[in-house]
Amino acid sequence: MKYVAYYRVSTSKQERSGLGLAAQKATIEAFLQSTDELIAEFVETSSGKKDDRSKLTEAIKTARKNNAKLVIAKLDRFSRRVSFIAKMMESDVGFVVADMPTASEFQLHIFAALAQEERRLISARTKAALAQAKQRGVQLGANGKFLAAQNRNRAIRHATELEPYLPCEWNEMSYSAIANYLNIRGVTTALGSRFHAQTVKNLITHLKHTSAV
Repeated sequence: MKYVAYYRVSTSKQERSGLGLAAQKATIEAFLQSTDELIAEFVETSSGKKDDRSKLTEAIKTARKNNAKLVIAKLDRFSRRVSFIAKMMESDVGFVVADMPTASEFQLHIFAALAQEERRLISARTKAALAQAKQRGVQLGANGKFLAAQNRNRAIRHATELEPYLPCEWNEMSYSAIANYLNIRGVTTALGSRFHAQTVKNLITHLKHTSAV
């Protein structure tokens, strides 16, 4: 059987360090038989909540072209959304979960639904705990404000570094056109991802902030 492996990590730091990625690769390697052929591997740096994934699109195209199946290490590494997993099941490219290779589509639906419900309950408990802490007079968000300022300063520095790569007429171009321009030239975001209209909008906002200071 031919397979195309798809790995997802949440941050570019995880991708560089191998945190999470190494475990996923080990799981897929243990799943593959001596007669199987792994024809390609794709690593996506993306939140599990996002459905728009360029590397997954490439992986599916490669699998379809080579009459192969998509193989993922764990269901929760693939997506955190039941609807996303259901959509993949309806695709003409089949996929296999390496740590539960004999699971039926019905079982995968159940596992995905349970995982989604568990995350909802965790979120609800966290919000309830924060509300109780606030009622007790605990000051919330002090560290968050500091981290937000750090992230904003980091984003501004990165925007300044990217400014030379922008087209000369960027002030007159749409965000989508600028994104296409940067992607064609291989310029990536701070997380190593492709540019989209929204990320370009954020970049321009940070640049305007530096010029206003």
